[in-house]
Amino acid sequence: MDDEEFTPRLGRMRRRGKEAGYLALVVKAARVAGRRAPRRGGFDGSRIGRGAGVARVLRSRDRHSAFRSRRAVVKFRLATLGGRGAGGAKAHLKYIERDGVTREGSPGQLYSAETDIADGREFLSRSGGDRHQFRLIVSLEDGDQYTDLKPFVRRMMDQMEKDLGTRLDWVAVDHFNTGHPHSHIILRGRNDRGDDLVIAREYISHGARERAAEIATLDLGPRTELEIEARLRAETGAERLTGIDRQLIADMDEHRIVSASAADAFRQALRTGRLQKLARLGLATYMGGESWRLESDLATTLRRMGERGDIIRTMQREITARGGAQLHSDRVIFDPEEQGTAPLLGRVVSRGLADELRDRHFVIVDGVDGRVHYVDVGLGSHLEATPEGAIIRIDKRDARVRQADRTIVEVAAANGGRYSLDAHLEYDAGASEAFAGTHVRRLEAMRKAMRSVEREADGSWTITPDHLAKVEAWERGRLRDQPVGVELLSFKPVERTATLDGATWLDRDMISDHPAPVRDAGFGREVRAAQAIRRQWLLDENLAHESGGRLIIRRDALNLLARRELLREANRISEELGKRFHEAGIGERIEGRLARLVNMESRRHVLVERSRDFTLVPWRPVLDRHIGKTIAGTLRAGGIDWSLGRQRGGPSIS
Repeated sequence: MDDEEFTPRLGRMRRRGKEAGYLALVVKAARVAGRRAPRRGGFDGSRIGRGAGVARVLRSRDRHSAFRSRRAVVKFRLATLGGRGAGGAKAHLKYIERDGVTREGSPGQLYSAETDIADGREFLSRSGGDRHQFRLIVSLEDGDQYTDLKPFVRRMMDQMEKDLGTRLDWVAVDHFNTGHPHSHIILRGRNDRGDDLVIAREYISHGARERAAEIATLDLGPRTELEIEARLRAETGAERLTGIDRQLIADMDEHRIVSASAADAFRQALRTGRLQKLARLGLATYMGGESWRLESDLATTLRRMGERGDIIRTMQREITARGGAQLHSDRVIFDPEEQGTAPLLGRVVSRGLADELRDRHFVIVDGVDGRVHYVDVGLGSHLEATPEGAIIRIDKRDARVRQADRTIVEVAAANGGRYSLDAHLEYDAGASEAFAGTHVRRLEAMRKAMRSVEREADGSWTITPDHLAKVEAWERGRLRDQPVGVELLSFKPVERTATLDGATWLDRDMISDHPAPVRDAGFGREVRAAQAIRRQWLLDENLAHESGGRLIIRRDALNLLARRELLREANRISEELGKRFHEAGIGERIEGRLARLVNMESRRHVLVERSRDFTLVPWRPVLDRHIGKTIAGTLRAGGIDWSLGRQRGGPSIS
């Protein structure tokens, strides 16, 4: 054949006869499987902001090199600084600098890009006008191989500056108090031009993690085959959700049947070993041959087991650090659902962060039932100070519609869909203004939390027909943030409370219709001894008498003891301030500067100071943010109606 006679014809290659192209086969197979072909170019907002392009490039790197690279976890949290956010930023900074987080057990030290000792107050000061900040936790799987994490963090943040195209203002603290050393980084939400720093969601999800893994791989070298195999072998016996489990779940069919076979002998041994472990846990069943059936709740159960293991290790660490040899009690995880209606009463052993990124706190309580409890108390911003040694009471909370919500709907239905204080008082002639005000405060709380109700300019509220459904959604959200109710009963040790001249939690528990069961073990034994001393003290003070072997406490005993303590504390403050104490009466108008909180065993009070005298009035949590301000209110039988400068129809505090 003469080469010169060949004439090329350009164009697409045509199909021959009925032979289908590869794309057509893929589309056909997808239709048979009941799936639609994926839409191209769908917008999901993940690429808005800085770093999106870099994140896409990092995700597309060679799979083999990614498998050999060191593993890292980078968690981002966007925290707004408006309102209570500024206080949260200060609390977060204080937490990451807490005691015992370095290798030597000393307090953490802030550092920055330029210096090993950074000033946290100065950082917060220059962050004052920021709309938000980013909080990062960076943890390397092989972080224990670093003697100092500062160079790693600085290189990572320097690379982030290049990826995001702006200078970054940040401070960090390294923690070595867990199994995996990690770094907390606080990044200002401003770029080098003073504008809001917006980072693409794709970079937050993947880009920063890939950069951390890349730097760790350069420092420590790629993972060897022996290291990879050792990690995988360790996963076969783990009582948590592992990478092997995720692969098994991905490989199972519609009947939850999965095969132990794999491409090579090593991976088949891993799958077989893991399936045998799952069978011992009751999460897999051998079906013969290479086939196994996985339980439907496999992933959820393994996650819970992993969380439980983390909790047990946390309890052991916290108790050991505080002389845990003295706590021989059973150690359990407090579950509100299993607890029922019975409260948990006990002494705080420690308080800490269960989730450092999301500010979820835990409390370890040495209970009067003779057991040590781990309690998830939710967001720290909703929990008042609970120092070690304090006596607290924990109750189950539930998400339910209250009678106040139904009353709001009834009043609105009779008033053209609007609720207001005046409409409530007109609808229910027997209701007091203070009682109706509690309904207004509930609506105000919903508005601030969910923006699901609207307040008009005249102070009235628009109540939609689905208001009760909105209440249920709001309560479910509150339950996630506050799974339990925590009441602080006393700051004093139980042995000092036994002979205190004031109304104590021991007295209130003894006259309660449902006293907490006290077991003769652990902290319960201490409480029993204190109760015996307290009974004798009440008898000696003629505040109680015995009848038929039972202790009968005088009806006015608690009020008498509370007044004794109030007057004693008032005399102490009078000497301190050089002013006389004025005891307010029912119906009296109270005005003055809210100076400070006064902790008493009977009840917490606030000090209202005036030019010539002062008074002590019952405390409410909402008053905390008004410390130092001038307030006004009227003392009533059920408490004080604090107007705090608002007009009638707006929210007040009672």
